[in-house]
Amino acid sequence: MNTNFSDTIHYIGVDDTDLDLFESQYVVPEGVSYNSYLILDEKTALMDTVDARCMEEWIDKLDTALGDRHLDYLVISHLEPDHSGSILKLLAHHPDVTLVGNAKTFAMLPQFFDVPNTATITVKEGDTLALGAHTLTFYMASMVHWPEVMVTYESSEKILFTADGFGKFGALSQTADEDWACEARRYYFNIVGKYGGPVQALLKKAAKLDIQTICPLHGPILTENLDYYIGLYDTWSSYKPENKGVLIAYASIHGNTGKAAEKLADIIRAKGEEKVIVSDLAREDMAEVIEDAFRYDRMILAAASYDAGVFPCMLEFLHHLQSKAYQNRTVGILENGSWAPTAAKTMKSVLETLKNVTIVEPTVTIKTTLKEENMVVLEELAEAIVNAGQ
Repeated sequence: MNTNFSDTIHYIGVDDTDLDLFESQYVVPEGVSYNSYLILDEKTALMDTVDARCMEEWIDKLDTALGDRHLDYLVISHLEPDHSGSILKLLAHHPDVTLVGNAKTFAMLPQFFDVPNTATITVKEGDTLALGAHTLTFYMASMVHWPEVMVTYESSEKILFTADGFGKFGALSQTADEDWACEARRYYFNIVGKYGGPVQALLKKAAKLDIQTICPLHGPILTENLDYYIGLYDTWSSYKPENKGVLIAYASIHGNTGKAAEKLADIIRAKGEEKVIVSDLAREDMAEVIEDAFRYDRMILAAASYDAGVFPCMLEFLHHLQSKAYQNRTVGILENGSWAPTAAKTMKSVLETLKNVTIVEPTVTIKTTLKEENMVVLEELAEAIVNAGQ
C-alpha cells in the first residue's frame, strides 16, 4: 500500500500480525492494521490513535513524523479500544494537545479512561477546524457502528477520514496485493452490517463531497476507482444481493445431512446455476458464511434435528443473520430427523422474524439418510431455488 499519498498528511498506522481474534470473535489470519494519520500544517492534527497492543511502535512513528513540532489536536473519530487505546499514552507524551470530538464522544470517554484535565473542542454536524492550508469539516455518522462515530473531510486535498467505514481485515504488510472486496465484505457484514440505514445516511452526505482519497481506520488507503468501493457500500448497506448464487449452509451431526446438502448442490449445478457454495457450519468460519449469506441472492439451510430443535451451529448461524438484519433473500429448507424431525420448524421460526425473506417450497424432510424416495422432492426444491433466481 502506498502510504505516501500526501506531502503533508502522514500515515502513522501500525500492523498487528499477532492478533488471533479481532473483537475476540473474528479470525484474522493475516492480522489487522490500526490506521492513524498526522496532518502537518500551521497547526498539527492527529487523526485517531491505535490499539494499546501496538502503542509503543505507534508513538515512535508519531514522534518521528512530528519532529520538533507541537501536536495541537487529536481528532477522535471512534472510541472503540482498537482506535482509542493509546489516548492516555498520547496525553502523557503531549499533555497540551486539544481533544476534538462530538458530544457523544466526550460523554463516553470517561467510561474508557480517567482522562486528565485537558482542553477539548466539541464539534457538531458541519463544524470546521482550520489548520492553515487544511480545513477539517466534521460529519456525524452515529451508529456506523457506534453512536459517537464521526467522519472528517479535509477540503484542500479532498480526503475523507471514514472511521471504521471502508475498513477491511488484514495487516497492510501481509495483504498488499489482496483483493479488497473479500475481507472488506467479511468485515462489513459482521461488524457494521446491522446498521445499513446509518450507512446509507452517511453515503448521502459523502455524495455531496468531492472525494479523491478515503482514509479508513483499518485496511488500505483508497485513492483510485472510488466509485467501485462506494458502490459496494451502497449495495451492502441497502441489503441488496451483490451476486447471483446459492449458498447451502448445513449443520450435520454424523455427516448424513452434509451428504444430502452436497447432493442438492450437484442437482442445482446440473440445472445451470453457476455459483453454488456449500458450507459446513460446524467447521467453517462463521463470519465467512455470514459474508456469503449476504453476498448471494439465495440460500438453502440444511440441518439435523437436535433436542426437539435444530443442531446448535445452525441456530447460532440463524441468530447471527437475525442480529445483522438479513433480508431481501429467498431461502429453501432441508431438515433431517431420525424419529421426530423438528429442524425445519425451528429454522422457520427464526426466518419468519426477518424482513422480506421468502421461504420456497417444498421443505425437504429426510429420515437419517438420503434415500431414492427423497430424490423427487429434492429435485423440486432445486428447481424452486433455481427459478427464484431467474
